[in-house]
Amino acid sequence: MQQPKAALAERIAERRRGDGDPRALVGEMRRSVLLVPVADGGLWSVRSGGVRWICGFTDEAALARFALHHASGDQPMDYAALLGARIVDEIVPALGEPAGLAVDIATEGGSMFFPPVVGIVPDTVAVDAGRPGPPAGR
Repeated sequence: MQQPKAALAERIAERRRGDGDPRALVGEMRRSVLLVPVADGGLWSVRSGGVRWICGFTDEAALARFALHHASGDQPMDYAALLGARIVDEIVPALGEPAGLAVDIATEGGSMFFPPVVGIVPDTVAVDAGRPGPPAGR
């Protein structure tokens, strides 16, 4: 029996189709429990474009797709179950470098990146904090 799609995965699919509210997507990410692989005593992350991306997955199937390419042999991949809000509010600021959250990166057509910007991470670590931008609501 196939498990129902996680609410965050559904919101991601909406945004990738050009539907849905971006604020609702961020809210769903914050409320969701994500599975984050653990390696070498820390959370699995990659660096790209000057940003450290913590990799999180919406369910075990999404994590398994990732593990096929990144786990060593037939060993199970250890992971932590963390609330999205904890990742972006506590873990990202503690890294001391620009960092964001990459969700379901091994799911073709189903990944979403939450960059280190105002509205996603705390303003104190947002790369765009203090820079002029468009007025709110645009």
